[in-house]
Amino acid sequence: MKVAVLDFGKTNSKLFVFGQDGRIVDERRTQPNWARQGGFSVLDEAALHGWALGAVTDAVDDHGVEGVMVSGHGCTFALVDDKALTHPILDYEQEPPAEIAARIDRRIPDFAETFSPRLPLGFNYGRHMLWLQAVDPDAFAAATSILGYPQYWSWRLGGRPVSEVSYLGCHSHLWAPRRRDFSSLVDAEGWRGRMPAFARAGEAIGERLLGENKRAVTIHNGVHDSNAALHAYRRQGLGPLTVVSTGTWVVVLNPDCPLDALDRERDMLVNVDVDGGPVPTIRFMGGREFAVISGGWQGAIPHGSIQQAIDAGLMAVPSFAPGGPMPGHRGEVVGGTPVAGQSAAVALLYVGLMIDLSLDLIHSGNTVIVDGGLNTGGLLAGLLAQLRPGQAFLQGASLEGSATGAAALAFESVGRDFAAEPPEPVHATRFSGVAAYRDAWRDRFGGHDAAARAAGGAR
Repeated sequence: MKVAVLDFGKTNSKLFVFGQDGRIVDERRTQPNWARQGGFSVLDEAALHGWALGAVTDAVDDHGVEGVMVSGHGCTFALVDDKALTHPILDYEQEPPAEIAARIDRRIPDFAETFSPRLPLGFNYGRHMLWLQAVDPDAFAAATSILGYPQYWSWRLGGRPVSEVSYLGCHSHLWAPRRRDFSSLVDAEGWRGRMPAFARAGEAIGERLLGENKRAVTIHNGVHDSNAALHAYRRQGLGPLTVVSTGTWVVVLNPDCPLDALDRERDMLVNVDVDGGPVPTIRFMGGREFAVISGGWQGAIPHGSIQQAIDAGLMAVPSFAPGGPMPGHRGEVVGGTPVAGQSAAVALLYVGLMIDLSLDLIHSGNTVIVDGGLNTGGLLAGLLAQLRPGQAFLQGASLEGSATGAAALAFESVGRDFAAEPPEPVHATRFSGVAAYRDAWRDRFGGHDAAARAAGGAR
């Protein structure tokens, strides 16, 4: 049996074909387009659907794929009737007008109920729902279902409309983790009746005939991408884990962190795993910040440029994107002007130091698994292992932990074995001066104080 996983990221969307041995036998990639329409930035859904359907159809013809699974980035919702969207899908990277924000933000539930901090833009997608409802109530009135982003694509490809807990529980303002139920906002706005019945991530929710031979292909319910990565490793029986999932976002999930240790002011929140359990989380837009600091660097980063940046005291201090554990600080590069190649080194050091700080804030003392595209070549994981010598570090056997976890959920739902490769040990880098560089970096913006307060007890 083979399964196609559509992994819809904010910056890149991918299709992977997985066999039951956990290996990726084929892949394709594209970039979603976001365009201005009706006063909003919205997804070019038709173009992305055309690519996705074509890629899946080819996978059916070329590899005999029997199932389609979706993994999707957070912060995004879709309003649909029985046939189509009632409004284009909003780009989460846009802020409501100030006069609207002042009205809608008064209706947001307290952190103690939802464990969703009040974040800018559409980082809480319940906030964007309130915005859209305020300016286009007809779109809400026409919608029969409110879907999370992965559930939209599962429905669009031929499944029935469903809800899924890992996506609803992803800092949306729509979920109350302790009650394991919708939040008070959902009932106050009258949305509960348009939230479809729940299905577990990976569950078969439909079937579609695809390919030249019109093969019957199972459509599986989608999943939030970082929670898929968490599932990929939890299912391997590795013991207590912190998962660092990297992409456009760096998401650090530590199920062992006490809920009362979460600081709403530092982009700390509760995610929800595929079975509804709370997962304390901290995150920042690390992939986006890496691109800004490095000038869009692609490819390997020479180890020598890392040492040069450390020796020269070149460093990037937070933050270069909204949100994150150090809000209110404007990002800048200090210590000089990087020469060719050094910008990427400074950017990687920045991401590593931000993850290191995040691990302190999320009370991580267990085994850490580093996953995703920012760990190309293992350099990021090696740097973290050097920064934290008292902690065990592993890295994904591939860079695609989210897609691997999504594939596992699809195979498990139909009773098939799925033997993903276990994570690999990380070998610490041996850069000189790293500890002093970290101290100087934290001194620049109060990072020591933040870590000390986290270590000093729960909030």
